[in-house]
Amino acid sequence: MNDMTPLKPNDFATDQEVRWCPGCGDYAILKGVQRTMAEMGARPENTVFISGIGCSSRFPYYMETYGFHTIHGRAPALATGVKLANPDLDVWIITGDGDGLSIGGNHMMHVLRRNLDCQILLFNNEIYGLTKGQYSPTSREGTRSPSTPYGSVDHPAEPGTFALGSGARFIARCIDTAQKQMPGILKRAHAHKGASFVELYQNCIVYNDDVFAGFTEKKQAPFTQLWLEHGQPMLFANGEKGIALDADTLSLKIVHVVDGDWEAAGVRVHDEKNRVMAGLLVAMRHNEGMPVALGVIYEDPAPSFEEDVRTQNVEAAKGKVVDLEALIKKGQTWEVNQKKLREV
Repeated sequence: MNDMTPLKPNDFATDQEVRWCPGCGDYAILKGVQRTMAEMGARPENTVFISGIGCSSRFPYYMETYGFHTIHGRAPALATGVKLANPDLDVWIITGDGDGLSIGGNHMMHVLRRNLDCQILLFNNEIYGLTKGQYSPTSREGTRSPSTPYGSVDHPAEPGTFALGSGARFIARCIDTAQKQMPGILKRAHAHKGASFVELYQNCIVYNDDVFAGFTEKKQAPFTQLWLEHGQPMLFANGEKGIALDADTLSLKIVHVVDGDWEAAGVRVHDEKNRVMAGLLVAMRHNEGMPVALGVIYEDPAPSFEEDVRTQNVEAAKGKVVDLEALIKKGQTWEVNQKKLREV
């Protein structure tokens, strides 16, 4: 589709049967992404979805764009090649907590460190779904699974902390069912020049059902979710509570807001460029009684990897003439004399 006719979400849906378990959170994420594509005017011919292995990695089959279903954990490496070959393409990496943080952890670290201009959507359901429910790098301690029948003794990885430690310049979080907020977060990720890391809490209805219910349950959501907005106070519980910094312990704490005076209560204003605060916010969900930080947690742009590579190549080519034969013969070369070979 090469014309500029406005597209609808269904224009990004393929004719392939969507094959996830009934009730899987992946369906909601797929709809959210297709809706986002349409709203931001994305073009199928300029968009690529690249995935590894796992339930989430079936995603490219269901997007009417270019796509590449690669091998376990290696989607970032393939995406790097695609972006270097054609920097003008919009590259989206689809991965899961197992695919992206276990066998693909090394690749994930380097694509974030290099700051490749791409959008990384990590579906986190805290379990291996495709291979029938083994515990994953993000599974909680005590998780019982076929591979941990007596309960996992591993300390789980925190995706946001991992991304921040790897040098990510954009970190955000969303919930699979948060369809109102998801398009805005994905648009922000797309607008960011560099690697955007978006963690999506996704419910696995078969092997880890309701693992996030503690903060996703609708009635409790206002009291368990902290939706962040740059330049705005960190308020939740309908504005009756907020997040403040404990100066003695340099940790975050909940404070009560009286008569809407959040400043008097010491509530912090969200600053997306504050890397130290970002680290505290991503870790906050592991502190009992604290809400889960959602939305754009951190953004501090820097030059992208392919932009630097392109600039370097242009500079290196200045004043040089393309000569393939000279390149081939450069260095240690020799000529085979057929006559002398016959004499030997």
